[in-house]
Amino acid sequence: MALKAKATQEFVPIKEVRDGVIALKDGSLRAIILANSVNLSLKSEDEQKATILQFQSFLNTLDFAVQISVQSRRLDIRPYLLLLEERIKVQSEPLLKLQTREYIDFIRNFTDSVSIMTKTFFVVIPYTHSAFKSDSGTLKGLFNRRSKEEIKLANQEDFEEKKSQLEERVSVIEQGLSRCGIKSVQLGTEEIVEVFYKVFNPGETEGKIKLEA
Repeated sequence: MALKAKATQEFVPIKEVRDGVIALKDGSLRAIILANSVNLSLKSEDEQKATILQFQSFLNTLDFAVQISVQSRRLDIRPYLLLLEERIKVQSEPLLKLQTREYIDFIRNFTDSVSIMTKTFFVVIPYTHSAFKSDSGTLKGLFNRRSKEEIKLANQEDFEEKKSQLEERVSVIEQGLSRCGIKSVQLGTEEIVEVFYKVFNPGETEGKIKLEA
C-alpha cells in the first residue's frame, strides 16, 4: 500500500499569521524583530567591552526566553547590476559608458568567483498564556451551547489579550537593543510570511525585508 505524503503545513506548528503576530497551534504567540549588527572591530577596546557588558546586562534583565536566529545567504547582486545597466542606457558620455561597462564586468566576475554572504539577525519573542482547561461534562456542555459568533468573539478577545502582553515584551526587547546601539524593527505580517517562505524555499533571494541603517 502506497504511503500518502503529508503536506509541509502538517509539520509546521503555525496556525496563522495576523497583525504581525504568529499564532501557533498550541495557542501561544510569537513576534519577530529584525535587528541590525554592530561591527565591534571598528570600535576601540573600551567601546567593545562597554558594548558587550551592556548586552550582557540586557540579557540578564529579561524574565522570559527569547530566540536569536541568524540567517546567512549569498548576496544577490543582480538588482545592482540591472541598475548600472539602466544608467549605461541614459549615459551620453562615451568614456563614462565604457567605465561603467568595465565596472559591471568586474563586479560580475568578482561575485562569481567569491561568495559574498549577507547575514540577517532575528529575535523571536514568545508569549504563552496558561489557561485553565476542564473536561468536565457540565462545563463542556455549557461551552458547546455557545453560538459560533460568541466563540469567535471569545477567541478574538483572547488573541487581543495575548497580543497586548506580547507587545509589552517586544517593547522591552527593542529598548534593550537600542541601549546596546542596535537598531531593530518588528516585522509585519507580509515580512513574517516572507521569512518563512525563504526558509522553505532557500533558492529565493529577492524580498522586501530591509532595515534602514
